[in-house]
Amino acid sequence: MNRNAVQILDGNTFIVSDRSGDMDADAPFPTGLFSFDTRFISTWALSLNGQRLGPLTVDDLDYYHTRFFLVPGSAVAYTDSDVSIIRERTVCQDMKEVLTILNHLHTPAEFTVRLDVGADFADIFEMKSGSIRKRGATSTRVDGQCLRLCYERESFRREAAVTSSIPADIDERGMTFQIRVGPQETWTTLLEVQILGFNGSNVRESLTGRPVRSRDQLKRDLDEWLARAPRLATDNDDLLTSYRRSLVDLAALRYTPLTAVDDRSMPSAGLPWFMSIFGRDSIFTSLQALPFAPGLAASTLNVLSVTQGTKLDDFRDCEPGKILHEVRYGESAAFEEQPHSPYYGSADTSPLFVVLLDEYERWTGDVTLVRRMEWPARAALQWLREYGDARGDGYVWYAPRNTTTGLENQCWKDSWNSISYHDGRLPGFPRATCELQGYSYDAKMRGARLARLFWNDPGYADQLEREAADLKQRFNRDFWVEDGQFYALALDSDGGQVDALSSNIGHLLWSGIVDDGRVRTIAGHLLGPKLFTGWGVRTLAKGEARYNPIGYHIGTVWPFDNSFIAWGLRRYGLKDEAGQIAGGIIDATRFFDGRLPEAFGGYERELTKYPVEYPTACSPQAWSTGAIFLLIRTMLGMEPDGDRLIVDPLLPSHIGWLEVLDVPGRWGKADAFGRRADFPHVHAP
Repeated sequence: MNRNAVQILDGNTFIVSDRSGDMDADAPFPTGLFSFDTRFISTWALSLNGQRLGPLTVDDLDYYHTRFFLVPGSAVAYTDSDVSIIRERTVCQDMKEVLTILNHLHTPAEFTVRLDVGADFADIFEMKSGSIRKRGATSTRVDGQCLRLCYERESFRREAAVTSSIPADIDERGMTFQIRVGPQETWTTLLEVQILGFNGSNVRESLTGRPVRSRDQLKRDLDEWLARAPRLATDNDDLLTSYRRSLVDLAALRYTPLTAVDDRSMPSAGLPWFMSIFGRDSIFTSLQALPFAPGLAASTLNVLSVTQGTKLDDFRDCEPGKILHEVRYGESAAFEEQPHSPYYGSADTSPLFVVLLDEYERWTGDVTLVRRMEWPARAALQWLREYGDARGDGYVWYAPRNTTTGLENQCWKDSWNSISYHDGRLPGFPRATCELQGYSYDAKMRGARLARLFWNDPGYADQLEREAADLKQRFNRDFWVEDGQFYALALDSDGGQVDALSSNIGHLLWSGIVDDGRVRTIAGHLLGPKLFTGWGVRTLAKGEARYNPIGYHIGTVWPFDNSFIAWGLRRYGLKDEAGQIAGGIIDATRFFDGRLPEAFGGYERELTKYPVEYPTACSPQAWSTGAIFLLIRTMLGMEPDGDRLIVDPLLPSHIGWLEVLDVPGRWGKADAFGRRADFPHVHAP
């Protein structure tokens, strides 16, 4: 997301504007008012006496509430202005904007205030493709003091109703106010945009049956969320800022799916492209946030179990036992032009579901949920055996059933060119990426624990452990690239090695599938010059044919990726190496105002001196938000051990001390503290 963009959101409704508060369909980054994968407002442009406005400052009051301070013309060439403008905007499913004109003269002043309004009702997939072609009918009409912008295609109906608390001259392209403001006085109006669905009610109400929340309710909810979170104190200001920012962003990204039986929410993936259910992203974020917000994991498990695959469906890449990839509610999904209603094209969500279930129990002791999730977890494990193992060799493979609109790569690096040989060639299908085998191993080991302790099925536990041991042995034989001394990125359709060096090998560490004798060799690659930039580990190593420091999955640095790599290094006892990665990512937060983006450039730290922005990265993004939480857990060595919280800290060189108070878990609340041996003393607040 462009750093000039301003975002506010409430669940599945969000606004992206420029720093003056305007929205423009032709902007270099996607702006507008969005809800349920449809852009309801594409133009929202304010002018005063025919002149557009420039920002003095933008005040992000809350994630759903922003204030813009503006003057006519460009604030870059600012001279004393006789007038200033304040736009105070809130999104609570609908949008409200309080517009205030301030006359700084000692004499009355007259102004023409114009608000241009337009709606293209673009589907999120149309915007991503860069081609907006509507097949339904768009209409605009003035209904008294209401401007109605409508779109209809059969039973799919969306409408934006725009009103003002002060009467205006309304036409089909917006509204105009001819105003007179007294000396040193103000003029104010409240602008509202109602987002309406097929039955004329708020689109959220029409789809979910749940009422729209008020601003006061949102404020109380955020206050309660922050009050429940553990308190962090440290001498590192970058970490402190990022922790606070991440807590608020994670609150903002909470999403209540239509399938939820109550108002409990799970993490959506990120803004602007992925404000919906994403199985993989929600699972990873819930894992990261377990020591800080364990309730997210419970909601994620519940929702994903309800939507678990039950049949073969080639269009949706669905198979029995498979955990979904993504759900969309826009026009293209409604008319099955995209398979996302829901779509199951990911090979990792099913094993990760079991991993999250076990880790959640280890932290919380919530045996009730574990027993309720027994059959969804068994079905996910059976998917690994029956459908994931497409070649019958014990590995997890993927190939899209939907070869038209489905995803080619169904691993976390799901862009088309992310899986390649060292020489840049792309393998055929099916493909078996290395981290999928690690997730499968981990899921079998954790499933065995759950079966033995909670499902009263020791025979099944023994079977899973045998399968896991066999998988680990064969994996360390078949994936090991002997002349490079690392694990192959994948196996190709012939069983040959896809021999590129990538960050995927770091995920093998936290899964536990790596032979102990090879751990330091893998760590050497991860912290070596081909993969490590000084800020973090690249997705693809420098020297690989497809390497590009600003390629989406072929050379950028992903904070989420690095947080799990650091956790994996810590699992194998490599504390210093884990701290080196944690330190690099935490240093990077300073350049993003504490908000880690989806990805940033894979340039060497010494070359650029700062992390280079990836131009279309989501921000905020859930698993980048969660990265800080997992890095804190890793640095402090926080691990559950029965009804105790074990703390075994090792901090990077630029963090002297770190304290987390009231960590929730099966132990109730516990504190974690770490201090470097060379740090003289601690003055905790």
